Amino acid sequence: MSHNTNCKRQDYINWDQYFMGIAQLSKERSKDPSTQVGACVVSEDNKIISIGYNGFPNGINDDDLPWGREGAFLDKKYAYVCHAELNTIMNCNLPNLLRGSTIYVTMFPCNECSKIIIQAGIKRVVYWENKYEGQDFMIASKKLLNLARVKFEQYNRTDREVTLHL
Repeated sequence: MSHNTNCKRQDYINWDQYFMGIAQLSKERSKDPSTQVGACVVSEDNKIISIGYNGFPNGINDDDLPWGREGAFLDKKYAYVCHAELNTIMNCNLPNLLRGSTIYVTMFPCNECSKIIIQAGIKRVVYWENKYEGQDFMIASKKLLNLARVKFEQYNRTDREVTLHL
């Protein structure tokens, strides 16, 4: 099949596909054995401001804390893991760039991350899935976002596949 090289390509990915793809790729850096989350913050003019994924705080060896989900509070990952949204916002070198931006995230943000999103001035959340839909912390998250007038929407999935050979 020949392509007309005098016209622009028609099968390129749109902005949402591009940025959600970057969030999906970012989650592959997570060492969490059960839940990998990636995020990408983008300015109003479609420039990437920051990316991140869930993991332990900087400078802490990944083998020094538990990754499990069961047991006493101090023996589970939840007391120690930084969520992708937190890491993405903290990775931004110029926090003023976050005002009015969009965050693409592979999982709907929890109530704590929604607080951080609101405080950073992010105005739109595009998420891949809401694994904990209906749970109290998710109801609180949506309430916070609504009260702060932060728009949120589930990513409109397509059957498009992009394969990376690394």
